[in-house]
Amino acid sequence: MEWIYLVVGILIGAVIGFFLTKRYFDKQLKENPPVNEKMIRAMFMQMGRKPSEKQIRQVMNSMNQNK
Repeated sequence: MEWIYLVVGILIGAVIGFFLTKRYFDKQLKENPPVNEKMIRAMFMQMGRKPSEKQIRQVMNSMNQNK
């Protein structure tokens, strides 16, 4: 009979852990969004360069390969 309490406790812990992890992950994505082409353009402009579309695509491709 005691093993039922153990199984129920593990299930409840797993459900609570799932939702807490999901909330934390969503918060991190909101605070630190993934890099997009607009951010790469802004970075090039801050360095004093006007990037071409080819350069932007190259940077995006290299970032996607490193993931």
